[in-house]
Amino acid sequence: MAQDATPHDAPPHNAVQVNGRAYPIIDHAYDVVVVGAGGAGLRAVVGCSEAGLRTACITKVFPTRSHTVAAQGGIAAALGNMGPDDWRWHMYDTVKGSDWLGDQDAIEYLCRNAPEAVYELEHWGVPFSRTDDGKILQRAFGGMTTDFGKGQAKRTCAAADRTGHAMLHTMYGQALRHSAEFFIEYFAIDLIMDDEGRCRGVVALSMQDGTLHRFRAHQVILATGGYGRAYFSCTSAHICTGDGNAMVLRAGLPLQDMEFVQFHPTGVYGAGVLITEGARGEGGFLRNAEGDKFMERYAPSAKDLASRDVVSRAITLEIREGRGHGPDKDYVHLHLEHLDSALIEERLPGITESARIFAGVDVKEAPIPVIPTCHYNMGGIPTNMHGEAISPRDGDPDAIVAGLMALGEAACVSVHGANRLGSNSLIDLVVFGRAAAHRCAELIAKGGTIPDLPKGAGEAAVARLDRFRHADGPTPTAELRLRMQKLMQRDCAVFRTKKVLKEGVKAIRAVWDDAADLRVTDRSLIWNSDLIETLEFDNLISQAAVTVEGALAREESRGAHAREDFPKRDDAKWMRHTLSWADYGTHEVRLDYRPVHKFTLSNEVSYIEPKERVY
Repeated sequence: MAQDATPHDAPPHNAVQVNGRAYPIIDHAYDVVVVGAGGAGLRAVVGCSEAGLRTACITKVFPTRSHTVAAQGGIAAALGNMGPDDWRWHMYDTVKGSDWLGDQDAIEYLCRNAPEAVYELEHWGVPFSRTDDGKILQRAFGGMTTDFGKGQAKRTCAAADRTGHAMLHTMYGQALRHSAEFFIEYFAIDLIMDDEGRCRGVVALSMQDGTLHRFRAHQVILATGGYGRAYFSCTSAHICTGDGNAMVLRAGLPLQDMEFVQFHPTGVYGAGVLITEGARGEGGFLRNAEGDKFMERYAPSAKDLASRDVVSRAITLEIREGRGHGPDKDYVHLHLEHLDSALIEERLPGITESARIFAGVDVKEAPIPVIPTCHYNMGGIPTNMHGEAISPRDGDPDAIVAGLMALGEAACVSVHGANRLGSNSLIDLVVFGRAAAHRCAELIAKGGTIPDLPKGAGEAAVARLDRFRHADGPTPTAELRLRMQKLMQRDCAVFRTKKVLKEGVKAIRAVWDDAADLRVTDRSLIWNSDLIETLEFDNLISQAAVTVEGALAREESRGAHAREDFPKRDDAKWMRHTLSWADYGTHEVRLDYRPVHKFTLSNEVSYIEPKERVY
């Protein structure tokens, strides 16, 4: 369909008055508006449009350029194609991987529905790699076991090492087949909330021509991805600025578990580009400068296929203790050269290319220099299993925010808890994207009238845009962004202490305060302008603030949150989700907590009791 679709049930042109200036705005109305066209957003778009709901998708980039395209290794589901498997084993691994911060009802839902979701993708045309007898190929991934931790599972369904790429192209085709309407290269600025706390729509900017657009809908689904670009070194694309998370904070709603930031063990040294865990799943291993396969010391059973937080900390310790490679001894080697050339060409073509381009290495001849790199945000917008956003209200910690949903890395359902297992991200996208679409079909009557927007709808969003457009202070946005990124890399990375985190809280607050005097030079409303970069920085800085505050407050080590001054997990005090609010006026952060769900959905599986997490 045309990306600038004809608006439904609303006059096409109006204007918003801000500071004596009139901003023309184009109105649209849909049953469902999805913000983001990655794996989660596209799965929701397909499901909603297939159900007959008028569905629009607003996306910063062309859908097949969304960051899911960079997901390499695969998608987890207990199909049992390469040996015995069971969704209960997958659930056990996910609970253990989450370090018992995941909600076990949501994890059960994810793992039970994973096989069906993968077969659905297969039927739509995802070109999975195949076994000799034609089944979907599955590979080993870190933390994925058989028989509740006793063996190594091959559970990760792969399309070579370009699984996310294959999924995006397939789902985008399905969305077009069902007549979903796409607004491509549109930047969502802010939510439209009414006085009763219901989400009524979203304001967006077309970066092609600078026009402003106001979308009203029964349901707004945020699938805007993570905020990896808050860090100096990350595997995330430049578009990963957590726009949906920041919109939620500005709406006065909380984010959840933001202190849990995953560092992938194997980013290319100096570039941050991801080398998939699938490389180790195919038989790759890590070595230090002394030639040791050091993971045998840190995880005697799983070795190089321990969970990501364990491997990242091991690499960091090896480097700290002087056993790294290079002039500064600040990276380790990932070896693939012992693998069969045909296997590398068939199953790892993408990382072969990445290693050549970004490290100058032929993986068949030499090891890849790697280092832990910011990769994934376990925290995000708190939701239930239907994708509905939740926020504490009237004593109910799981009260639904009407009209608002969130999916994927932007959401915290919470199935990943304190640490996500590799290949669980892609299954999260499609299982809960599907669940959200089903929920929309239940809630929304096809062909029904979409309520009018409240008076003044969009004024706050346009006022924020106007403020940055006329910012004329002494400090360029790029300078503030770089300060923020280096501070987050220094003060809130793989290992953390109270002293360093307190410094980080103070320093990030100073960056946010200094943003009052930033300078915007290129004020055009189109791609790559200084103004667009400023809107993204403004989204990132609030998330940086709640991340360091949450990390300082959580005095334990759990999953990706490793406190050297509190090295043990403390279930009695800290088996609870962090909720964080950020005030965009005062720059104050407020924290509260909600209980982890200690129950399951059915009698088929019992609550998995906490125990020491070793691999």
